[in-house]
Amino acid sequence: MLNFESMKAQLISIGNELLIGDTINTNAAWMGHFLNDFGIEVTRVHTISDEKGLIKSTVRKSMQESDLVITTGGLGPTHDDITKTTIAELFEVELVQNEEVLNYVKELFKSRNIPFSESNSWQAMVPGNCEILFNKAGTAPGMWFREYDCFLAVLPGVPYEMKYLMKRKVSSKLREQANGIGYIHTEYLKTAGIGESTLSDYILGDLSEFLNDHVSLAFLPSFGEVTLRITGKGSTKDEATERLSTLIEYIRKKAGKYIYGDQKEHSLSERVGKMLIDQQKTIATAESCTGGLIANTLTDISGSSAYVLGGVVSYSNSVKVNQLDVQESDLDQFGAVSKPVALQMAKGVAKLTGSNIGISTTGVAGPGGGTQEKPVGTVWIGFYSKEGKKEIHFAVKALFTKDRLVNKQRTTIVALEIVRRILSDIQELPYSLTKEFA
Repeated sequence: MLNFESMKAQLISIGNELLIGDTINTNAAWMGHFLNDFGIEVTRVHTISDEKGLIKSTVRKSMQESDLVITTGGLGPTHDDITKTTIAELFEVELVQNEEVLNYVKELFKSRNIPFSESNSWQAMVPGNCEILFNKAGTAPGMWFREYDCFLAVLPGVPYEMKYLMKRKVSSKLREQANGIGYIHTEYLKTAGIGESTLSDYILGDLSEFLNDHVSLAFLPSFGEVTLRITGKGSTKDEATERLSTLIEYIRKKAGKYIYGDQKEHSLSERVGKMLIDQQKTIATAESCTGGLIANTLTDISGSSAYVLGGVVSYSNSVKVNQLDVQESDLDQFGAVSKPVALQMAKGVAKLTGSNIGISTTGVAGPGGGTQEKPVGTVWIGFYSKEGKKEIHFAVKALFTKDRLVNKQRTTIVALEIVRRILSDIQELPYSLTKEFA
């Protein structure tokens, strides 16, 4: 019987396409997170080629070192899919035909009006010592083994098929074998507009009194955001959850104004959208250097038509002038990447669409186009809002990186975080940027 608190796992991703970059290996990350939430520690991840000797040696060694090994990839019907034949050779067993899988694949092809070929019947051939993990998300079954005093799951590499089998089959097999199941409970707090080191050193400070063998904290930075992952272990789910409460309460007290979400899937655009709905306000975007990315991010959220009125991608100066009422004299005197232009773009798009809020971006995204006065990464973000007689109109200047795509993403996050803070009546701006009023 298994005890999940001490259970170790290794993951093996098989496929030449993963090594040469044709396919990004998202499976390992997803499985690592899934097993961690399940209470199982992943100690090693392997990415290997479709080479029989390497597959055998990696699987054998991983099984000798771990309680659970999971492989993905190499279970298709073509000649380069050799995982199951290699596993059969490793365990010195023959491949046998599974009639249930064969009939399922035949019916599936028939329902889709697709001819059934010899290679498709190969999907029903499996090592004689395995237990079938029936795959209703595809044609290749998963396989479950108990050898070398270790459990081995052999799964397809197609992500949605792997996820189906992990959720529906592998998890239940593990629960069947488990004794004294431990629990790992993880919570997330998502912050924006503050750097990882500033958040850690100056806002949260020394957290050693909260951290121990049962409670851990990880900082997960991304473009303009830092996600805090707080993990607790316990003999029951309630115990694991309770152990986190004191630390989470402390973090919220110290860093509350930077926190916009408490779920891993939460996005800043989702939070901004909810606030706009709650306050019955609308927004429009005027974008140059971000090329419509802010509008795209806002409209990724279902129901965003309730608060996003529209946007203008004003890449050329003529569009800035003709659509957003930017003064040509300011473009000539200060250039497109400037405070006056950002201010006029934000107000112009609000007037054009009739929105409560206008947000604008203009900058040198790079990698070319920079000058000594305005190096690559220089960005101006404009904000405009009017409610009754109350008008807020300012711009901020930021300096990001030399990377074009990173600059677009960072600018988008900072612009949305500015909107969130204004809607929250938080005076401090992201990264302590300074408001330069109209």
